[in-house]
Amino acid sequence: MRRSDGHRHDGHRHDGRRRNGRDRSAWAWAWAALAGAVSGALFVGVADTVALLAARDASPVIAVGSFVVDVVPRWAKEAAIELFGSNDKLFLISTVAVAALIAAVAAGLLELARRWAGVAVIGAAGAAAIAATVTRADASPLAFLPPTIGALAAAASVHVLVDALRRWRGARERGASTTGVDRRRFLVLTGAGAALALVAGVGSRIGSAATSSIAAVRAALRLPAPRDRVTVPSGADLRLPGLSPLFTPNTDFYRVDTALTVPAIDPDTWRLTVDGLVEQRVQLSFHDLLAMGLREYAITLTCVSNQVGGDLVGNALWLGVPLRDVLSRARPRRGADMVLSRSIDGFTASTPLSALTDPGRDAILAVGMNGEPLPLEHGFPVRMVVPGLYGYVSATKWLTELKVTTFAADQAYWTPRGYSPQAPIKLSSRIDTPRIDRALAAGPTKIAGVAWAQTVGIRKVEVQIDGGPWQEAALAAPVNADTWVQWSLDWEATTGSHTLAVRATDRDGRLQEEKRTPIAPNGSTGWQTTVVRVG
Repeated sequence: MRRSDGHRHDGHRHDGRRRNGRDRSAWAWAWAALAGAVSGALFVGVADTVALLAARDASPVIAVGSFVVDVVPRWAKEAAIELFGSNDKLFLISTVAVAALIAAVAAGLLELARRWAGVAVIGAAGAAAIAATVTRADASPLAFLPPTIGALAAAASVHVLVDALRRWRGARERGASTTGVDRRRFLVLTGAGAALALVAGVGSRIGSAATSSIAAVRAALRLPAPRDRVTVPSGADLRLPGLSPLFTPNTDFYRVDTALTVPAIDPDTWRLTVDGLVEQRVQLSFHDLLAMGLREYAITLTCVSNQVGGDLVGNALWLGVPLRDVLSRARPRRGADMVLSRSIDGFTASTPLSALTDPGRDAILAVGMNGEPLPLEHGFPVRMVVPGLYGYVSATKWLTELKVTTFAADQAYWTPRGYSPQAPIKLSSRIDTPRIDRALAAGPTKIAGVAWAQTVGIRKVEVQIDGGPWQEAALAAPVNADTWVQWSLDWEATTGSHTLAVRATDRDGRLQEEKRTPIAPNGSTGWQTTVVRVG
């Protein structure tokens, strides 16, 4: 009996030692996670520093983010634009950064569990980053260097740090006299790695900002006065509270594109190449473009991702030259029916050749926007602006090439992703005020918004209140057929909830399509309805 009790007692004591051992070693996993995170930060910091010195286009986070943009399904892109609007790129970069942090922490934990396992994880991440970087359309010959050196630094870091941690854990479990020394060694190495990652990361950002003078070049640029200006008729801007202004300020203009970082292009080195099915290959400098003579144009732009009642639409005054004049220098060959425009970041758009050469349509190469050079994020120094076509088939930013070709021979960026190669803008109308998220006081007020039917123009806008008869709104004076037009309707608002609907008719007598359709493959349709609270 005593032996049995004694054995039972020894078993409890053994279980206690095992629990204490687990408790004593649990702290090591936390430190291993930190070692992995530091190594991951070192990967990014070192890679960005090397990119600053040798290949500015090869930051691994941006490269991987761009790869994600290219491969995610269409519905995911549409959801991101719908949820985050112009912040979709910030969301994507943040998501990539969080995923990289999780992978780095996992590398630290795996390295502690089995020597070289964490190094293998970082090696795989490095290989993925190299592949994403070197396959970018604008990749330079040295694009492989930043992710390669960053991965080597991170792999060495996680191995050295976790090896030091393993020695500390072993000394502590043995109760060795070197425990304090081993602990200090690990902490010093981890602190040094974190400091290096911080210095490299911050230094690369500061260095990039200090050496990039494109913003300063743009600020100093003085565009020639246009040969002619847009005449804005009296009464074109109703200036009502809550109504979109006639011309959208540059800071408020929507931005949807595939570039995670805004390209920095020096106008002095910018070149536009026109080739393909042409009699004469043409190359133009920025100075050549300005020498052709600038004109002012009023044109509304619309993104295909704009939902019914959405805000991915804007109106601006543009300075530029007609695309037909540029293409005439190259003399497109018989049989060509499409121009594949290319951005410096690799994006392409397929535009009907007829839309760019039509003398009745103001398709332009734009260099100015609302009285100043193009903002960097809107395509500086040169972009395309084509009225009547959604941006994904016409509004290429940071333009570098025009390839005259055919729809049968070439596909643009969005075509294999489920969008139509040709996409005329749909007749649309929108209610700007009153808004669904703001209470309205009872009494006389105005229902107001904008409507557009590019290249045709708006004949009338009608509003329906609580399912009643359609009432014709008053139209502002149109600037031209390529811009939106403001409209308003007087309303005696009564207390309660009310449903408002709007529809438009163009100058050809076509009524806006009532049926709701999704944005793919060539733009949404439907009458906007909204509910407002009064009182």
